[in-house]
Amino acid sequence: MVIDHPIFLESIRFIRSHLGANDLNYLEKKVLERLVHTSGDFSVQNLVNFSEGACAKGLQALKNGAPILTDTDMAAAAIKSMAANTTRNKVFTARMWFGKNNYKKLTKTAYGLSEGWKELSVKNPGTKSPIVVIGSSPTALTYLIDILENAQDLPSLIIGMPVGFIGVEKSKNKLISTDLPRIVLNSTRGGAAMAAAAVNALLRETI
Repeated sequence: MVIDHPIFLESIRFIRSHLGANDLNYLEKKVLERLVHTSGDFSVQNLVNFSEGACAKGLQALKNGAPILTDTDMAAAAIKSMAANTTRNKVFTARMWFGKNNYKKLTKTAYGLSEGWKELSVKNPGTKSPIVVIGSSPTALTYLIDILENAQDLPSLIIGMPVGFIGVEKSKNKLISTDLPRIVLNSTRGGAAMAAAAVNALLRETI
């Protein structure tokens, strides 16, 4: 059970009353509200990008028990509490697959996330296909998209919110150019907290 603090509820009411007009559906608005709350910045309304039906697909996957794979321990920590109090989805991090990375051209996170995806997608095909949450590593996002080009199983949802300057916008644009279900925060902005907030917004809707 999720019990919201009165200050949080007041914050959401304030955000809702100050958001500009938009064409977002119910679930997309819930995600946007959490992103604004997490960042303290209304300008993210102009940066968030949803593929058609992405939130609904992610919500259904969470209800079906899909695992959640993140690129950082920080994102995982921010999601685990909400998951534990809602649908109890298992949360995994790329670190669990760092192992012996013999691919010198890959960062540890890119390698770990791709190996995690390969293992979890085999164990959870179809309606339980993993949700992938990237809030730090653009290289992990780029490499994941590369390996998905020839994959039979695809993520139920990709949260693409790596943060920084080198390769960040390029990786997000690459994701947007695909047909993969996605929630992207355009520009160089993002981060573990933002990526986790998007997932937590959907987890709240499973109650």
